[in-house]
Amino acid sequence: MPDQSLPIFYYRDHFVEMLDAVEGAYAGVVDSSHRLFMQGFRNLSHASQCLFIRMANRRGYVFHRSSLVYAEIDHEGALAELLDRGFARPVEPGDCHGVLALFDKTALLDMARHDPGTAARASWTKARLLAHLRDLPTFEPYRACIDFEPYLVREHRETLDFLLYLYFGRLSRDLKSFALRDLGLVAVNKEASLNARFADAAEAQACFRYSRLLTGLNGAAEADYALAVTALSAPAPTDYAGLLRAKLASHVGAYFEKSAQADRAIEVYRLADASDCNERLVRLLYAAGQVEDARSLLERIIDDPGSDAEYEFAADFYGRKFQRRRIGACTALLRDSKPIAVDDVYRTMPESGACAWFRRDGWTAHWTENGFWHQLFGLLFWDDLFGARALLHSGFDRMPRCLADKTFHTLHASHIAASLQAVRDRTAAALLADTARSHHGEANGLVNWDYLEIAPLADCLQNAPAEAMAAVLEGMCRDFYSYRDGFPDLMLTKPGAIRFVEVKAEGDVIRRNQLTRLRQMQRAGLDASICRVEYRYDPDQPYVVVDVETTGSRPGIGRVIEIGAVKMQGHRIVGEWQSLIDPGRSIPGFITRLTGITNAMVAGSPGFADVADEFTAFMGDGVFAAHNVAFDYGFIRSEFTRIDRTFRYPKFCTCAGMRRYYPGQASYGLGPLSEAFRVALDNHHRALDDARAAAALLSLINRKREVQAPAVAQAS
Repeated sequence: MPDQSLPIFYYRDHFVEMLDAVEGAYAGVVDSSHRLFMQGFRNLSHASQCLFIRMANRRGYVFHRSSLVYAEIDHEGALAELLDRGFARPVEPGDCHGVLALFDKTALLDMARHDPGTAARASWTKARLLAHLRDLPTFEPYRACIDFEPYLVREHRETLDFLLYLYFGRLSRDLKSFALRDLGLVAVNKEASLNARFADAAEAQACFRYSRLLTGLNGAAEADYALAVTALSAPAPTDYAGLLRAKLASHVGAYFEKSAQADRAIEVYRLADASDCNERLVRLLYAAGQVEDARSLLERIIDDPGSDAEYEFAADFYGRKFQRRRIGACTALLRDSKPIAVDDVYRTMPESGACAWFRRDGWTAHWTENGFWHQLFGLLFWDDLFGARALLHSGFDRMPRCLADKTFHTLHASHIAASLQAVRDRTAAALLADTARSHHGEANGLVNWDYLEIAPLADCLQNAPAEAMAAVLEGMCRDFYSYRDGFPDLMLTKPGAIRFVEVKAEGDVIRRNQLTRLRQMQRAGLDASICRVEYRYDPDQPYVVVDVETTGSRPGIGRVIEIGAVKMQGHRIVGEWQSLIDPGRSIPGFITRLTGITNAMVAGSPGFADVADEFTAFMGDGVFAAHNVAFDYGFIRSEFTRIDRTFRYPKFCTCAGMRRYYPGQASYGLGPLSEAFRVALDNHHRALDDARAAAALLSLINRKREVQAPAVAQAS
């Protein structure tokens, strides 16, 4: 259990810890104003330090004096010192909106209505009311509504934000992160080295400026975007700063596009030679009739692309607009893919349907997508990413910066080469297993220990073409963030064969990152393709018809006391499974009268945890069917949740199916339907008997489905 206690002055202690780290690692980055702040803070009394940090760790920068009362702090003396030393000051007219943010929505609405021409409405959100008040031309209308005397402002906001940015590398972190660490609620990387994450002051200031602009532009006015354009007019001092500058340019350009200001958007996109900006620039130039400019930019990208994704876009757009190719690459790839027919109960779970289909065809199916490749990459290069050789600048870092600025492959060239050779030599699987055992639970941004499965990773490394796997992993080393997503959904294995498959259902489209990843994998030598799912009635799809008896009617409160399950394929029963379950509590009398199941009958029976694996094995790739399926599925899922396991299957309701295919019945309860359709139900409200009756109804339903939507030929 984590330690749930903290020292009484923990916020102040955490702040001093941060200051010590920054002073040690960033001596060449902080300037005279930052040093004056740090020295001034250290010269404050202990109480004043504590109160200032309490203010710094709260939302906003304006405070009512009454909100700054803490039992452990002499707040009156501390406030006086903070005001005297310039760490706080009284409010001024320019702070009005900071004061207003402390008011509730009702008070803000009353203030807005003091303006004779106001359009404020009670239905507005607080944020909209604040924006409305901000845009009113003068400060004076509020003076009659507010007593400003009790309010004060925390000073040194930008300086403090900058110091925290140096330590954490982003604006979203604050001192609460230290408290969560000390409570054991957030893991930190103990291998992190306290060295500077920025090359020099110019890079640090530029990154800080771009990050602040990006954060502040959410919901900002057009004037704020104009200020951002000014910031973009100067080049970035380093490649890493350039990444943030390009992100800012993309955000600002998108704003002007949405505001129907295409010319301004073009101006902004021209400022950043980055993939996202170049794509939007090409599209806007072409739409504006500047066709030759668009052609010239496309040809430059094709000759010297920034990434595979940028090349795929440029080649596709050029082919469609200048070579008269009729359809795009994504559409062509989808059209050329092979279809498989999956039962239409999988409409909300196409990947699960595809897995079941491939397993019936003899493949072992693993759900891989992006997490699989992140785990493989993280474990294979662990020491360079998160271990002794890693360049993490604080324990809170989850990813090394060298992945973002594309220097990972040069900083760790010899170690990367050795790891890739292990992939080629088929010895990497053992290395992954050793790394997982040695570092399990350690903080990182790639391997989710709760979902790590070594077996599929080892299967891939042992059976996929070794050179192909090494090529993909080397690409991730060179430009990880362009490889971070878009990987196929499934990995399929057979003795001597391995495939990677992207599953697309009816109406789905191929995203460009998926197209890029498939082509990268294909060029490397992997079998990577698209599988197109078509929904039909599938006579080979197994169904498991389930009935549960319970201690009550509400999942999570009531418990399961009996499960009965009947497996069907086509119209044949191919298996049955039944068990009484000890619910760990007394069975109510009315349940015993309804079901006939007594406390004595379940005494000595297995608990649900004892039969969970057996029940899951019986389910296999079956569809979970039941009469009023939400009830039975809800109880089974709740029982799995109690033992910290996930239960997720496609569902089919025989009650709803009978309503659809056999309308006009007086009642759709299991008993009346069994009587109406001459289905045997000898022991109603016992699980296996009810499941058998529901299975007979399912057969009636599926005969109708078979006639109305015949199955199609299945592609291998």
